[in-house]
Amino acid sequence: MTTNPTAAPTALTAPTAPTAGRRLPLGTVLTYLSLLTATLVVLLPLAVVFLTSLKTPEEVSGGNALSLPGNWLNVDNYATAFTDGHMLAAFGNTAFILFFSIGGTVIVGSMTAYAIDRFEFRAKKLVMGLFLVATLVPGVTTQVATFQVINSFELVDTRWAPILLYMGTDIVSVYIFLQFIRSIPVSLDEAARLDGANAFTIYRKIIFPLLKPAIATVVIIKGITTYNDFYIPFLYLHSEDLGTISTALFRFKGPFGAHWEAISAGAILVIVPTLIVFLLLQRWIYNGFAQGATK
Repeated sequence: MTTNPTAAPTALTAPTAPTAGRRLPLGTVLTYLSLLTATLVVLLPLAVVFLTSLKTPEEVSGGNALSLPGNWLNVDNYATAFTDGHMLAAFGNTAFILFFSIGGTVIVGSMTAYAIDRFEFRAKKLVMGLFLVATLVPGVTTQVATFQVINSFELVDTRWAPILLYMGTDIVSVYIFLQFIRSIPVSLDEAARLDGANAFTIYRKIIFPLLKPAIATVVIIKGITTYNDFYIPFLYLHSEDLGTISTALFRFKGPFGAHWEAISAGAILVIVPTLIVFLLLQRWIYNGFAQGATK
């Protein structure tokens, strides 16, 4: 007797019923909790500042930080912050400082990294060690000597004081450029030298164009840091017409209190441009760091 291979099976296997109330793994729960906590930590201060910017002085003094404003269309604080805080002039001073600081940082940092990586000299290890030491020394501890140097050049209360300081103290940018230059083959330099190119021509026509991801990363990080800095402009720019957007908000704090509703409105005016630029260019930051880490 032969078995028919096409015959139906004598027994059917019952389908497995889905498990009811399946629990998420502990790791997944902890991941979501950490993300939720981080989101609250970031958004809660912004929400408090935004709510305060829409309140009247009476609502600020009589309510709590998370109380809702009586009028959601109250823009009087923004008008006060923009006019009394001289925000337009502050934006102009900040743009001037940003332009020269970022441009100088890109040029000086890329040239420094190019010289360290491509040239051999006796003090090379010493220079690298000094760069490392400079990153470990807090900038506040050297401000007295730095102020005396800037004052000796008669640059205090001029916009060139913060520009020189931002250009000359950015060791991180040098390391970012150095990481990218090390990924560029030396054979390109040798081929250019065979064609009669000197060191500066190699830097200008070969090295610098290949540093676009690093330049984008440095521009964004340096720009945001300079844009938000308060200490250096407050220390070196004493005149009211030379104030930046960070020091302009300080005008609303007096010896008998602070106008927190105007300060909050000014803070929103300062935050919005940075937020827009970061959201539009964030992929350059991530791509720049990723390429610098993998090359």
